[in-house]
Amino acid sequence: MRYTDAPRRRDELLRQLRSAGYLSAAQAAAELDVSEMTIRRDLRQLALDGLAVRVTGGARLPGGDGIPFELRTDQFAAQKAAVARAVADLLPAGATVALDSGTTVARLAELLPAGLTVVTHSVPVVSVCAARPDLRLIGLGGVFNPATRSFGGPAVRGALEDIAVDLAVLSATAVGPDGVFCADPYDAETKRALAAAARSVVVAADGSKLAARAPIRFAPISTVSTLVTDSSADAAAVRALEAAGLRVSRAAA
Repeated sequence: MRYTDAPRRRDELLRQLRSAGYLSAAQAAAELDVSEMTIRRDLRQLALDGLAVRVTGGARLPGGDGIPFELRTDQFAAQKAAVARAVADLLPAGATVALDSGTTVARLAELLPAGLTVVTHSVPVVSVCAARPDLRLIGLGGVFNPATRSFGGPAVRGALEDIAVDLAVLSATAVGPDGVFCADPYDAETKRALAAAARSVVVAADGSKLAARAPIRFAPISTVSTLVTDSSADAAAVRALEAAGLRVSRAAA
């Protein structure tokens, strides 16, 4: 089918990008029956809008969103492990804790102290916690997203309206003085619902996220209790966050 209307064509490119995490300009041109130059212009505009990152031969999603979970989990692995250990130390005994679908949060699931109630929409977190008889697990079902290995949508948001959470631990694609960001609107909706259900919010983000950009703000800095990052975080970026009123904890490697 030929996509001659630019907005409709870009919507289709973005749909494909969110599905696969990467888009080949040549393949997209053939599928949409337009020139590669047209696709490159579209990808350039999506990049300017913060919805894509140009790479050789095509584009990818910002921050790796949409890239399969197993590939993302290997990025900055040591930093993510350090952040997960530091967050585990912050969890109150006997608390009800909500965990989102980020790869750093998945590492945290392996370190949870006994006695917690865990609320999550993440399949990897469910898998870990289901094997722990010393944890109580509340799973949130909905529409499954293979890229994030998690459930989302109205069913997840509706379930969270009836759950009281002490602490939500959320991942992010980017963190800055103007807020906490991700690249996918559906992921943003779930993060907002988790935060709204919680008395306090901790953001777990390795140092690379303080230098990243993403288009969708899911939380202002004022709603976050603590950012846990690692020693690779840029010192100036940390100072800017602290000046904005955010408590920042830097995990040792």
